[in-house]
Amino acid sequence: MVKDKTKTVNKTKTENSTKKKAKKGKTKITSAKKEGLKEIKEQLVSEKDRVLRLSAEFENFKKRKQRESDEFKKFANETVFKQFLTVVDNLERAIDSVQDNSDEEGLLSGVKLTYKEIKKIFETFNVKTVEAENQLFDPNFHQAVTQEETDEFPENTVTNVLQKGYLLHDRLIRPAMVVVAKKLENKTEKTKEN
Repeated sequence: MVKDKTKTVNKTKTENSTKKKAKKGKTKITSAKKEGLKEIKEQLVSEKDRVLRLSAEFENFKKRKQRESDEFKKFANETVFKQFLTVVDNLERAIDSVQDNSDEEGLLSGVKLTYKEIKKIFETFNVKTVEAENQLFDPNFHQAVTQEETDEFPENTVTNVLQKGYLLHDRLIRPAMVVVAKKLENKTEKTKEN
């Protein structure tokens, strides 16, 4: 029986020491968890700060790009208008020339010179005239204003250009306003029918 008591006491001591070890392990695990949790919280705070900074940087970037875009739109046509300044100068000279002396030849040559400069500016910026005269009517480039009965041109052919059309880099910016040929109806057929 003494042996049994000793075994029980030893067994109890072993259980107690195991429990103590488990408690110490829990304490160690708990403190390790606390340290890990503390590190995670610090990382979270750090990441939140980083995200806020990135968000602020992105907002600043968007505002800067919007300002640049607005600035670009505002002055995008600057080079075109600079080119037109010489045209305006020539028109002013032509007007002054006519007011000083009524020289019709001078006025005509001034207007022709101005027209030539405008055409040169158009060429510089790749603005081309829409070919329409004696061409087959194309609704993509021509706007029919009226039809003309004629036997001089095939049907649906442009007979007259009332206003030129223009392309900018192959994009239509204004269609040509045209008169289109219509087949001439025979008046003799009408009188036979009556």
